[in-house]
Amino acid sequence: MRTTFAILTGAFVLLGLSARAQDLANADCSLALAFALDISTSVDDTEYELQRAGLAAALQDEEVRTAIFSNGSPVMLMAYEWSGANQQEVIAPWGIIANDADLSRFVAQVMGHSRKHNEFPTALGAAIGYGATMLQRASSCARHVLDVSGDGANNHGYPPDSAYRHFPVADITVNGLVIDTGDPGVVEYYLDTVIHGPGAFVEIAYGFEDYEQAMKRKLLREIQTPQYAQR
Repeated sequence: MRTTFAILTGAFVLLGLSARAQDLANADCSLALAFALDISTSVDDTEYELQRAGLAAALQDEEVRTAIFSNGSPVMLMAYEWSGANQQEVIAPWGIIANDADLSRFVAQVMGHSRKHNEFPTALGAAIGYGATMLQRASSCARHVLDVSGDGANNHGYPPDSAYRHFPVADITVNGLVIDTGDPGVVEYYLDTVIHGPGAFVEIAYGFEDYEQAMKRKLLREIQTPQYAQR
């Protein structure tokens, strides 16, 4: 188990280092924000679409757009889906969001993606480790935030606390968007185990139908926080 974890950790780190693009390394931005969407077996295709479309709609909301573009310097966004220990797939790669065209391009990438897996369990530790590695590609940004959406606790692979011990998370804030479908204890689990770093918080969507509004609330809270750094 320990050997397998070390191999996976090394593979993720090498992936992040070898794939670092020069334009991302040189980007001047205030916030790097990665979205992690749950596609474990508890999430059916309709619920997945509500997540994907909810993220796209929240990013296009007028209040959110104003918050993004009123800061004075670009942000960077990326999104991926996660389920089992080895099932993480990029939905939209890192992109610099400096204007409406950039944001529209990112949203189009999100909406153009097709779900890759539907038969794997909930590996939150691996999801966090993957996100932390992806955020290393946006190392020049002043703030690094990982948003993890999910409707259940970890039940596969190593847990979140192992990810926090073995992956580069020192400068990352991990926030949670819990999709409350009636599973008792999930909100408390995210509060106690998943969120991490300065100012970390949990937003709640009361069912997948509420995902868009919960994502909007979360984005406004993240972007408008006093910790939102400027250069």
